Amino acid sequence: MKINREVAAVILAAIGIPAIYLGGIFFFIPFAIMTAIAAWEFGRLFRPLDIQPFTVLTVGGTLLVLISRAYFPFAVIPFLTITILGAMAVYLAVYEKGRDKAATDFAVTVAAILYLGWIGGYFFALRSLPQGLGWFILVMAPLWASDSAAYYIGSRYGKHKMTPRLSPKKSWEGYAASVIGGGLAGILVGFILSAVGWLNVTLLHSLIIGLLMGAVPTLGDLGESMIKRQAGIKDSGNLIPGHGGAFDRIDSWLWAAAIGYFYISMFILFIR
Repeated sequence: MKINREVAAVILAAIGIPAIYLGGIFFFIPFAIMTAIAAWEFGRLFRPLDIQPFTVLTVGGTLLVLISRAYFPFAVIPFLTITILGAMAVYLAVYEKGRDKAATDFAVTVAAILYLGWIGGYFFALRSLPQGLGWFILVMAPLWASDSAAYYIGSRYGKHKMTPRLSPKKSWEGYAASVIGGGLAGILVGFILSAVGWLNVTLLHSLIIGLLMGAVPTLGDLGESMIKRQAGIKDSGNLIPGHGGAFDRIDSWLWAAAIGYFYISMFILFIR
């Protein structure tokens, strides 16, 4: 399992790094595919609870919002509105045909579209900022570093459970390693990006971004754990050996992209 996890990480990096560097459609396609698969998995997670959101609505709606956020930002609100209203119309017909949980199906469909489509759109918003390549790296590299620190320290030295119901394997020791690792990675990555001229950022901002990435996106991981615990499922899928499904992989990325985008927009690009 350890070998599978490491090999899968190398494969993900081989696909993701060129996509992040090139940007544009080369960036959009792999991240949109990953998010669409996560939307499909999101809907499947609720099947054991007899909640049956339509795949075409969850995946199609998520992709529609992602496309509009990336390429037609002026139309994203109309697209989102039409998608949600259209989903309501579909589930009204489904209920009329005898499906008693159609209202719950509708709620899960909308949750998938908003959580994965709207929040997932911050992947592209972050990459599209001025000097977007540098900002994306400064946000995501500390996140990945903090995740690795939490995994290795938590698995070896974790004694005090952080969330016994949501994720019994998570420990406060692992969480502390995540925050410290994220902060240190933020300083290092910010320094390197500034040195090579890819970004103009102070070490203080780099530290704060790193600490945020180490501290907050864990909630995204715990949020997915909440859904899986309620459904009685271990992983959202088996797409990535050692990592589970696409949703398992991007659960914390969603939080990181949104938090990073707002911090950079509000406190660095617009106020300096």
